[in-house]
Formats: sequence, structure tokens, C-alpha cells
Amino acid sequence: MRYLDPKADLTFKRVFGEHPDLVISLLNALLPLDPHQEVTEIEYLPVELVPDNPLRKNSIVDVRCRDNQGRVFLVEMQMIWSPEFKQRVLFNASKAYVRQLDVGEQYELLQPVYSLNLVNDIFEPDLDGEYYHYYRLVHVEHTDKVIEGLHLIFVELPKFTPHNYSEKKMQVLWLRYLTEINERTREIPAEFLANPELKKAVNALEVSAFTDAQLAGYEKFWDIISVEKTLISSAERKGRAEGMEKGLAEGHKEVARNLKKADISTAIIIQSTGLSEKEIEEL
Repeated sequence: MRYLDPKADLTFKRVFGEHPDLVISLLNALLPLDPHQEVTEIEYLPVELVPDNPLRKNSIVDVRCRDNQGRVFLVEMQMIWSPEFKQRVLFNASKAYVRQLDVGEQYELLQPVYSLNLVNDIFEPDLDGEYYHYYRLVHVEHTDKVIEGLHLIFVELPKFTPHNYSEKKMQVLWLRYLTEINERTREIPAEFLANPELKKAVNALEVSAFTDAQLAGYEKFWDIISVEKTLISSAERKGRAEGMEKGLAEGHKEVARNLKKADISTAIIIQSTGLSEKEIEEL
């Protein structure tokens, strides 16, 4: 049996954007939820939030859903780290929080927004071995004082090593699923097959479940990632000589040009580069 990598855009959305039970399991395993506050039921929401003002940015994530308590969950798989990604996550989560209320409704109706971001890159090299990063609004001196609302979680997948975290079984299984399965996988670990959610998630990655057109798109996705990594690396080297910010900006524009030439949708280019729709149109 042959399998695809679950981190790709096609497969990630197939597994977590089409199977409520699987995204519920992932959220409960990876989010910092209080006891008895686990997610039990969700409804999928449109992954694109169109702003009221047409001059403002759209928000696009991989998976967006709401549970029966009204909490909103954003899930995103990010293959390459860029300095502005944290700002984009904050922007998307803030918009999801604000858009809960209609005009005239009371603020107490607002429910928390959890943004879970799985990053296939290392962005905190100084925090050796720490792969899980949780941000929320806390009092600087009295960290037990919290303003509820936004919960931002970032997971550095390359730092994850399963033997260190045996006490969190489902978290370990899901992170192993995301980091161990790829096109070279021929045998699935027995512990995956023994768990109903993981077994279902593995079956969803079988090559035979995808059309030829989808497989072609899958291959194009990895080509794009390869090009983007190369260009960003080049931009970083150039940036060290000419100024990192300017070099990265030029690198993102070059990535966008190549993606346009490959007939990739504007929405995906925005997601990959952080450029605005207007900037992409002007390239």
C-alpha cells in the first residue's frame, strides 16, 4: 500500500476538513483545554472570511469550525516559516473573534477562538527541545490574571521526538502521524492501526483514494514548496548582505511570480507569501 504525506494541502484538508471526528480528536489532543472542556461536537465553517470592507484582507485557513459551546477553532498547516506568519495568525484569530457578534449584540456572547498552527519548520531555534508554544493575553506581572478570548498555539513539528512525551498518548500519536507518514511509508505502525481515529486518518492517505488530477496537484504542491524554500533561502542570504527585511520581501515577490506562472490560485499565493491581492496583481 502506498500513502501520501498528511502535511500537504490536499491531504491535510481531506483528513481534517472532511472528517469531524478526526479534527475533534486532533483539537482535544493538541489544545490546552481545561478538564471537562473537551470538544465533543463541531460544525465546519467556510475557511475564507470575507471582510465587510472590500479594502481589507480576506482570512483564509485550512480548517475552520465551531463547537456546540460556540468556541471557534482555526487549524492551519504551515510548511515554511516566515517572520510575518505570527501576525497573520493573530489577524485571522482576531477577525474570527470579532465576527462572532452582529451589530447591537452584547460582548458577553463572545466565545474563545483557538488557533492551532502546525509548522513544518523551526522558528524558535533558541528554545531547544521546546516544540509547543502557547500564547494568550496575560498580566505581565501576575500571569494568573488572564483576559479570555484568543488562544494561539504553534507546534514546531521538526522538534517533536515521541519518546519524550509518552504521558500524552493522543498528542504523541497525532504528531507522529504528521511527521512519520509520507510517500516512502510502506508499513504503518501497529499503534496507529490499533487506534480508531488514527486508523481512519491513515486510510484517508492511501494513494488509491485520490484521482489522477488530485495526485498531479499534490505533486505540484511539493514542487511549489521546493521552489519557495530555495527562493527564501536565497533571499535570506541576500538579506544578510543587503538587509534581511528587503531581501525577504523580494524573495516573497519572486515566489509569487513563480506561483502565478504555474497558474496557482491567488488565495493560495496570499497564504504562501503573505502578499496582498493587489501586490500579487501588480507583479
